[in-house]
Amino acid sequence: MKTEPPPPGTSPLPPLVFMPAQSSRTSGPAPTSVPRPTQKLSTAESEASSSAPSSKAPAFPLPKLRLEIRDLNHAGAEAFLQAVIASNALSVSVKSVLELLYHSPDSPTTTVPPTRSVTLILRPMDGVAYTTGSDLDSDHKEIHFSLDYIRKSISHERKTDEIMGVLTHEMVHCYQYNAFGTCPGGLIEGIADWVRLNADLSPPHWKKEATGKWDAGYQHTGYFLEYLEQRFGKGTVRRMNEKLRIQKYEEKRFWTELLGRPVEQLWGDYSDAVEKETKTEDDEECVIVEKLDASTPKSVEESATPATKLEDEQ
Repeated sequence: MKTEPPPPGTSPLPPLVFMPAQSSRTSGPAPTSVPRPTQKLSTAESEASSSAPSSKAPAFPLPKLRLEIRDLNHAGAEAFLQAVIASNALSVSVKSVLELLYHSPDSPTTTVPPTRSVTLILRPMDGVAYTTGSDLDSDHKEIHFSLDYIRKSISHERKTDEIMGVLTHEMVHCYQYNAFGTCPGGLIEGIADWVRLNADLSPPHWKKEATGKWDAGYQHTGYFLEYLEQRFGKGTVRRMNEKLRIQKYEEKRFWTELLGRPVEQLWGDYSDAVEKETKTEDDEECVIVEKLDASTPKSVEESATPATKLEDEQ
């Protein structure tokens, strides 16, 4: 076939032998996408999909956590490092405190304080532990924990639980409110031990006591707060902590506004409840002992009547 010369002023078309192979994908019409067949979910998958929450509840942000050991050669330092993983121990204690004292990070009913960092300082000292604000500002907290206490005063089998219990108690002081410095110390310490109690870290020697004053502190007040939590509903201690955030502490006003009764009446109710509970436990123990005595076979010597014993002796 004869090829016509190109028009004047145009470039000639090169021979096809030098052209790249043409694909039907580029030269043909655009392909039409075929929809995949609809797959029907199984009943179980459908129910799981409909019941699953649309999003997870927001997690509490953790502060910067630091560890400072001032004497690595101290036997208490070795005992601490063998009993717990420091990063996990601090994180778990923070989460326990926040989940028990606050609803959620963005809740309108509870307000998480702006604690920015917590430094655990292990050092030789008297006592057990204490919490303070750092020299930087009060948003940076320090927990001082006695290496001597860790070494001497905790049995080997309870080392982990006791360390976690003390850390959780002290971590509460990094996140609780104190009514602008007017809250009784006994209530401050009672809230801390209430959190420890509800984190399942109470030591075996703790017990409910209804004697003395309600604000004696620590587990004495902690069990009282647990009674109030059960009586007036979950969130009672949260509301108490929030009330300590917004106003100074005036005893009569504080308790009547919070629970509708003066604290003396509430303590009396608690004392009655503890006494009744103790009596019930004692009665149950007596019944168990009586059943054990009844089920224990007596020897011939014990079962013999006095007359029979006398005849045997003669």
